[in-house]
Amino acid sequence: METILFNNNRISPGIRFTKEFRGFLASIFTNETVELKRVSYIFCKDDYLLALNQKYLNHDTLTDILTFNLSEFSAAIESDIYISIERVKENALLLKTTYRKELFRVMIHGILHLCGYNDTTVKQKAEMRKKENYYLSFLSFT
Repeated sequence: METILFNNNRISPGIRFTKEFRGFLASIFTNETVELKRVSYIFCKDDYLLALNQKYLNHDTLTDILTFNLSEFSAAIESDIYISIERVKENALLLKTTYRKELFRVMIHGILHLCGYNDTTVKQKAEMRKKENYYLSFLSFT
């Protein structure tokens, strides 16, 4: 059974995810000393992610990612990570980066949340960005 899964909900990320990339994502858990059982990425549109944000977090705002940890306390991580492809594309333009790099950053971001990192304070956001950049440095975007 694969531990990193990719699912499309009315939209495709338009990127082929290789076995090596799946291994790279799984290796983040190993590096952060967190046990992984399964992570499912669900790529969707803004409206779908907004509905989830409203229903489960009581937030009435668009977002690029929602990470749901489905694990029991102190068990191996089992999670669904929802990513709005529309948000990622728009953010890539705003941040003057490539869509691919921004998508990978968001995918890593979700894993980092599962590994215990938060981004609610300025200090936490800086630490999260540093970790994202660290893991992105292992990927080629040329």
